[in-house]
Order: sequence, then structure tokens, then C-alpha cells
Amino acid sequence: MSDLYRTAERLMGMSGGDWTRHANPWSVYTRFTTLPLLALAIWSRAWIGGWVWGAVALALAWIWINPRAFPAPDRLDGWAGRGVLGERVFLTRRAEVPGHFRGWALGLSLASLAGGVILGAGLWWLALDWVIGGLIVAMGAKAWVFDRMVWLYDQWLQTHGKALGEV
Repeated sequence: MSDLYRTAERLMGMSGGDWTRHANPWSVYTRFTTLPLLALAIWSRAWIGGWVWGAVALALAWIWINPRAFPAPDRLDGWAGRGVLGERVFLTRRAEVPGHFRGWALGLSLASLAGGVILGAGLWWLALDWVIGGLIVAMGAKAWVFDRMVWLYDQWLQTHGKALGEV
């Protein structure tokens, strides 16, 4: 599963500066719009037919642009900043991450995947209840794992005393 995390990071092409900008609360909170916008873009095939590819391309562009769209924050001690820094620790220092954090990340990632499958089925059949249910499960699990990353970063600071530049 760790390879999946690294693959996702490589696909996003995130550099150190991108991670710092993504720690901006505006980036974190607007990131929660990405899955609903992608779902809406796919659902729009019912209204716009073949133009759906343009809507999907715009949603995917927003997914890529979002972590880069905002300036680096002045402070990193809020929930959003600590969560992004926790993700960074999780991805770059996997061997040093306590097992219970890896377990939570795996379990919640699988729950998010299950939500994605429900969402995908709902989008395939244009079943609004499945789409909403899938979004709730996928996004709820993602928010929960992000909150666990806040805890990870807090523990990391207590144990190592390393700030962003040292991670």
C-alpha cells in the first residue's frame, strides 16, 4: 500500500514548495471540493453528452492546480497545516512512522476506496443516492485520515522536534 501512496504523490508531481503551499488552509479546505466536482463533471454526461470530457478535464485540472494555487501560509500550526505536514512525514519517513498510524492510514484508505466504488457505481447508473453515499464514505474517510495525519505530525514534533524544513 505504501507504493500506492508514493505513486499518487508522483502523479501529482508535488515538490517541497508545492507541499508548503498546500499547507495553506485555503488549499486544504478547497481540496474537499475536488471529488464532488469530479463527480458532478461525470454526472453531467446526462446533460451535455460528449462535452463531458471537457468538464472532466476541468475537474482534473483543479485537482492538480489546487495544491499549487495558494501561497505558503504564514503559520503552520493550524489543523490544515499540521495535517499536510503529517502527510509529508507519512510519505517521506515511512519507516519511522508508528505502526498504529500506518494501520489507520491503510484502513481509512480502504474505506475511501470502498466509497469510491460506491460513487463510481452511482455515476455509472446515475443513481443519486449511491453518488451521495459514496461521496460521504470516501470524503469522510479521507477527512478522518487527514485528521490522523495531524496527530502524526504532533507526535513527530514531540518525538523528533523537527519542523517543516527538517522533514
